[in-house]
Amino acid sequence: MRGRAGSFALAAAVTRAGFVLLRAGRPGKSAWWERKNYAGRTVEWYAGPAAALGTAVAATRVHPGAGLAVLAAGACGAYDDVAGHLSGDTRRGFRAHLGALRDGEVTSGAVKLSGISAAGLVAGALLKQRPLDKLLAGIVIAGTAHFVNLVDVRPGRALGAVLALGAPGLLRAGPGGELAAVATGGAAVVLREDLGERVMIGDTGAHALGAALGAAIVAGNRRAGLLAHAVAVVAVAAYGDRVTAWARSL
Repeated sequence: MRGRAGSFALAAAVTRAGFVLLRAGRPGKSAWWERKNYAGRTVEWYAGPAAALGTAVAATRVHPGAGLAVLAAGACGAYDDVAGHLSGDTRRGFRAHLGALRDGEVTSGAVKLSGISAAGLVAGALLKQRPLDKLLAGIVIAGTAHFVNLVDVRPGRALGAVLALGAPGLLRAGPGGELAAVATGGAAVVLREDLGERVMIGDTGAHALGAALGAAIVAGNRRAGLLAHAVAVVAVAAYGDRVTAWARSL
């Protein structure tokens, strides 16, 4: 329990510290840190980078491969958050970005998805030993990051998904349990502000927390479990529009 409690506390503490510092300092242009939510209200974006930082630091303490996945997913999400915000691009999901690629347009979302997929495969290779397990692990990490972002359509949806899916992992011993604690710690500490519609985590936080959750699944499962989760996240990606619609209806 000490390892899981410590991982939860570290992720929560670094996330909260990052949130406070970013809100106080507001580096760069003020417009970078403000977003319109689903209801048209202006909210702050500090929670996303803070959650990415907190979970990356805590995940690295558990396993460098997991930390790499979280950091890369958060960085790719941040690129899409900033570039998409500045360009006004609101397209979501594989189909929209692949459709744009077929038309010769490289969207910030396509760059993000490619980067997260590559990072997931690298992290999977570091977390597992056998070639097939490495591949399945990469799919699970990238796919879980994508899933959490798909359900980030209303306050609390993405963070609630991380908490609900990460909670069973807290019962596991070893790296799987510790990484589940990292994901839930990073999510729990910004949940109140997210539900209160004062902040949003954006693609930065959603992808980072999703990658941490995916790494927890990878660390806690053998091939059969990896295969089952890989099939699930591929199905989610294929039916992304329906998953997003379901999240909106909750």
